[in-house]
Amino acid sequence: MRSRPSAQIAYNSSSMTIAVRSFAKINLGLYIGAARADGYHDLRTVYQTIALHDVIRVSVGRGRGIEILCKDPRVPLDSSNTCYRMAERVMDELGAKGRVRIEIEKRLPVQGGMGAASSNAVATMVALELALKKTRALKKKLPAATCLRIAAGVGSDLPLFLVGGTTLGVGRGEEVYPLPDLPSVAMVVVTPEVGVSTARAFADWDALVASDAELRSGHSPVPTRNHQLTRPGASDRLFEVGCVLSAWLSGYPNTGASAKGGSRAGNLLSDLVRTGIENDFEKVGFPQSPELRDMKCALERAGSRYASLSGSGSSLYGLFRSPAEAVAAAGRLRQQGLRAVATRTLTRRQYWRSGFRL
Repeated sequence: MRSRPSAQIAYNSSSMTIAVRSFAKINLGLYIGAARADGYHDLRTVYQTIALHDVIRVSVGRGRGIEILCKDPRVPLDSSNTCYRMAERVMDELGAKGRVRIEIEKRLPVQGGMGAASSNAVATMVALELALKKTRALKKKLPAATCLRIAAGVGSDLPLFLVGGTTLGVGRGEEVYPLPDLPSVAMVVVTPEVGVSTARAFADWDALVASDAELRSGHSPVPTRNHQLTRPGASDRLFEVGCVLSAWLSGYPNTGASAKGGSRAGNLLSDLVRTGIENDFEKVGFPQSPELRDMKCALERAGSRYASLSGSGSSLYGLFRSPAEAVAAAGRLRQQGLRAVATRTLTRRQYWRSGFRL
């Protein structure tokens, strides 16, 4: 995990407010394994941070308690909010006292599969620790391992935002390993009007797997288009995915200039796409919401090199060869009535060195 130098933060000395950007992520492939005893599922995914973001403003004053402010009515303002839970744990871990005020300026979709709530919570951690330092209430600095432990306790995909860039996620997604970064890539994000509940998406996946198992056992007369979904077994399936990712990653040692003067790094994403990466949530999301499949097809027709659902949805993204192509594609998609925006992926260096500064 990178350090968090104060130069990255914009201070408002009159109100002791610290404002930071809270970046989104996409998933470059997402594979779901068997349900675990704790109710979660084993996953394999490659996370990638992108430049779209919310803004989090944190201040610490006299008194006690945590206050959440947000103009978006879909964002909870009580203890169910990830920012609230994060602030509570950070204050407790540091032994700090004071009234914490967190303002969330929403620009990212709610229930969009882009990790907005998780990113908001990590941005709250970053801003709160610096706010306490600013007010001289900070008695100790949170070690990197402690930050990761707190983040994983609040939510499965929070730890990725303490790494940034291109990151491998395993376990329930909370176990993260920084990968050598993919180069910054132009992209277009399409956001549908409807959101998708992650809990509901996993429940739908479990129902699909159960239906497939019944079909293979001969107990169900209802056919399914995913009749090999769980064969040869969820654990074996994730092992196969791991082999594919390992084969892809084997290209990383050769990231220097090739004999032809090109860069291996520029081809890594294309290599990953050629491995056949996919998002398992498309298998349940597209049949229930055909408009999502239509949006993916629209991204492909607009020229994307690769298009996919992000996380459990509902946002979709397409990767493009150049910023100009992404801007042109976003314009065409908006003419079709879609909410589309051109942006780019963020390398780890971009995420930490220039990312949080406002």
